[in-house]
Amino acid sequence: MAGHCRRSVSVVLRSLLEPRSRQCRSVIRGAKKQRQSGLCHLSSCGILATHCTKTPLPSPVQTRTFLNLAAPLLGSKRMEYSESKVLGFSIEQMYEVVANVENYKIFVPWCNCSQVLSCKKGVTRAELEVGFPPIVERYVSEIYVIPLHQVRAVCRDGKLFSHLETVWRFGPGLPGQADTCTLNFYVSFEFKSLLHSQLANIFFDEVVKQMVCAFENQAAKIYGPQTAPQQKKMLQAVQ
Repeated sequence: MAGHCRRSVSVVLRSLLEPRSRQCRSVIRGAKKQRQSGLCHLSSCGILATHCTKTPLPSPVQTRTFLNLAAPLLGSKRMEYSESKVLGFSIEQMYEVVANVENYKIFVPWCNCSQVLSCKKGVTRAELEVGFPPIVERYVSEIYVIPLHQVRAVCRDGKLFSHLETVWRFGPGLPGQADTCTLNFYVSFEFKSLLHSQLANIFFDEVVKQMVCAFENQAAKIYGPQTAPQQKKMLQAVQ
């Protein structure tokens, strides 16, 4: 699934970036012809200026990181997703999985690195690296916890997001079964880059829907699988 997603991203990137490259070559060829007439176009906006042989040539286009290839000229769109699910794990078990940010790099989709920087007065600062080449960026997240009730993470420093907030809430599961819980997941984010926003529109559903499953699978690795009777009752409760 992840490999298919990476190939899809590569195809989308080429489709987005190749037209820009062809346009730049066209502008350069047109500029050579316009020098002979004494006029030149400034960028691609149709602005005319008289040609002067003493004016130095413009410096080469500055090399930019992937994030700057599509500056947010048109703005980006904030996206939200929420999910609620009854699981065959206790509140304590699921809380421990979500609150252990240091282990995110092991099982969270597209999280390459997770490192706790500091932890004081109920606030944990962690640095995370997300994505896959060529989209790989780091950001700092502040995590606020209410033990056994809520884990809230907010992006405070990074080039990737202008806004990012995730909230996990933990509640009682099935009546009379302490080894079940209701897990509520919410995420809201907005990219600084217009290009990233366009990619998010394509892969948004696939990415966010894997999040809860990833934490559920990690709980199963630590605490063992959910039992069949619990799964049957959970399906009845959800329906």
